Amino acid sequence: MKNNYLEKILTARVYDVAVESPLEFASNLSARIHNRLLLKREDMQPVFSFKVRGAYNKMVRLSPAILKRGVVTASAGNHAQGVALAAQRLHCRATIVMPVTTPQIKKQAVEARGATVVTHGDSYDEAYACALKLAKEEQATFVHPYDDPDVIAGQGTIGMEILRQHTGALHAIFAPVGGGGLISGVAAYVKRLYPEIKIIGVEPVDADSMYQSLRKGRRIKLAQAGLFADGVAVKQVGVETFRLCRELVDEIILVDTDAICAAIKDVFEDTRAILEPSGALSVAGAKVYAMRENIRDENLIAIASGANMNFDRLRHISERAELGEQREAVMAVTIPEEPGSFKKFCAMLGTKSITEFNYRYADPKEAHVFVAVSVRNRGEAEKLIKSLERSGLHTEDLTDNEMAKLHIRHLVGGRAHDVKNELLYRFEFPDRPGSLMKFLNSMSHHWNISLFHYRNHGADYGRALVGMEVPPEEKIEFKAFLSQFGNHYWDESGNPAYKLFLG
Repeated sequence: MKNNYLEKILTARVYDVAVESPLEFASNLSARIHNRLLLKREDMQPVFSFKVRGAYNKMVRLSPAILKRGVVTASAGNHAQGVALAAQRLHCRATIVMPVTTPQIKKQAVEARGATVVTHGDSYDEAYACALKLAKEEQATFVHPYDDPDVIAGQGTIGMEILRQHTGALHAIFAPVGGGGLISGVAAYVKRLYPEIKIIGVEPVDADSMYQSLRKGRRIKLAQAGLFADGVAVKQVGVETFRLCRELVDEIILVDTDAICAAIKDVFEDTRAILEPSGALSVAGAKVYAMRENIRDENLIAIASGANMNFDRLRHISERAELGEQREAVMAVTIPEEPGSFKKFCAMLGTKSITEFNYRYADPKEAHVFVAVSVRNRGEAEKLIKSLERSGLHTEDLTDNEMAKLHIRHLVGGRAHDVKNELLYRFEFPDRPGSLMKFLNSMSHHWNISLFHYRNHGADYGRALVGMEVPPEEKIEFKAFLSQFGNHYWDESGNPAYKLFLG
């Protein structure tokens, strides 16, 4: 092996700024995957990412004269924070070039440590080219995020800590892969001492530069890298990291956005910590591996590499987590357009929790409803769909339909020109299993439901928007229903948004 990485890692200087992160047992997830999964909590570093290790180990080895000229780097965020912290500790100037797509939380964190932020390009590669140019112009040192032996050795201290913290047999270590610095460092240390331990990288399906490079035997460059897991959105891996991965890494596993979101939720349920998408990659990969290999009672370690994420991304992650875990089935169901059919359909679902229901009157004979239901697994979803089909209800499975999950679920509606005497009410009721069915039972059978929207947001109260055709002569009966409802309701019939888009 070129370069003695064992020696480099053993002598790496990282603990001036980094901490020895804990190795924590994920009890809930371990029980679900039937293996003992431990999380290497690099999200607990001072900059909430492992990147501070490699950045500091590189910069602390520069001479005072070189440090005086400053450093430059390119980063989607976590390496930037590591360089900024190292520069602050070493009293040197740092310029960080970041893609314009970098989350604001990462930019602010870098600036808070006194570094200068320059935004350039839509990807790391464009920011990288700009940073190299700046470094040359300013005669500053470029600190590479991953393709540098000192940076790799700094990240390799994670492998050293894992072997020190974990005693006994260890089946595999899972690491996220962007440019390859983290997995290269960990593999260089672990494989030298325990070659039987598997080192497995995890990449997003739309940012799989290492996977494709290893498969083709040469470094390839992606035309585009998906930005959901922005911390690993690298179009081309490093020369040195590719060499090390080719020699030492057992395999690369690919996971999609839904699987990453599910892994973020898994870690939260075990630790109450919220990882960023790239930080949860290794957990998603460990789950895939355990299921694919059908292993049981093995010791697995996933490196939770970072937790720098904008708060507003949580809405999307929460929506997709259940799909990633295959615990939500999304369907389009055709039911007869007649009073009571909606209630009959809900009765067919039995005790299953409806997480979303979208419907707007459109056709006098058929009603097309968009429905999402909580299920235990994919098999239960398929069984439910077959059951609905046997009952004569045409059902389209939309669980894997990206457009339906991202857009259609929010666009079901429009104006219904054949609807007469429509009243629009917003209802609020305690949200617990069976509460939606109880709500429907409280309504008169002969009022035609012309619009219905319900979404379970995991709150204490369920909220439904309901349009009903109530003839003028039945207004007194309708008011009696409202008075007996027993929970909060609001008349939205005069709401300008209703008049503009649905009335």
